[in-house]
Amino acid sequence: MFMGEYQHTVDEKGRMIVPAKFREALGTSFIVTRGLDQCLFVYPMDEWAVLEQKLKALPLMKSDARAFTRFFFSGATECELDKQGRVNLPNNLIEHAKLEKDCVVIGVSNRVEIWSKAIWENYAEQSEESFNEIAEKLVDFNFDL
Repeated sequence: MFMGEYQHTVDEKGRMIVPAKFREALGTSFIVTRGLDQCLFVYPMDEWAVLEQKLKALPLMKSDARAFTRFFFSGATECELDKQGRVNLPNNLIEHAKLEKDCVVIGVSNRVEIWSKAIWENYAEQSEESFNEIAEKLVDFNFDL
């Protein structure tokens, strides 16, 4: 399970150090793709396989399902860590997440997310303001803390 928030940087070559706590669970190779809310999603290979099966099960005749699947898979790339524990992020993904220098890497249960620091801070501030309201809505999903 991935959890926690870590401050990192992306260098001019698109390399970012992956938090040491995430490296073992990610394995030697993993998938990075466009995520929701202007971040990147990072999946270990076993989690990617589960997600791939779910996406394959979406109805091909539904335009929303086709669009989401295209967007998700077309941005996906297999990445590996170098000897220094860095991942080299492709330019199209750097552009999608608007990554410049400072970024935030967070653990979200079965995946890792990579955010621009500025976008993450704005998102976190907005989410914190509505945290209680969001928690109340989760009751509809039979969720209780």
